[in-house]
Amino acid sequence: MTAVSTTVHRILLALLAVTGVLVGSWAYFAPKHWYDTFPGLGLRWLPQLGPYNEHFVKDVGAFYLGLTVLSVCAFVYIANATLVRVAAGAWTVFNLLHLVFHVQMLHMYEPRDQVLNVIALSTVLLVSLALLLPQRAPTP
Repeated sequence: MTAVSTTVHRILLALLAVTGVLVGSWAYFAPKHWYDTFPGLGLRWLPQLGPYNEHFVKDVGAFYLGLTVLSVCAFVYIANATLVRVAAGAWTVFNLLHLVFHVQMLHMYEPRDQVLNVIALSTVLLVSLALLLPQRAPTP
């Protein structure tokens, strides 16, 4: 299996942490706005999936923020390969199940939004999977 540098792992963790803090903060602290306007840029992907529920939306935000904390800890303690793998595993499980759900719901979207959903969710899944690659041993 290909080993990657700790710099690559830090970049992947940073990408996941940024995703987590942006989505998590938005959903938790502005739940109705997040529900009505996610993912932004004039797109609206949530209303067609069901009615607004503040409890559910805040739980989503809290979950993303929890994953952010895990990602930041793995970023700081990058030499702890177990912690990095735990972060990778947690994100991978979430991202895979999230993608599977949304693929089953693609019929609710216009073609442009179908493609963008698959691209966005596949990208974060690939980032979390890449984080599972072992770290290259540091050179003396």
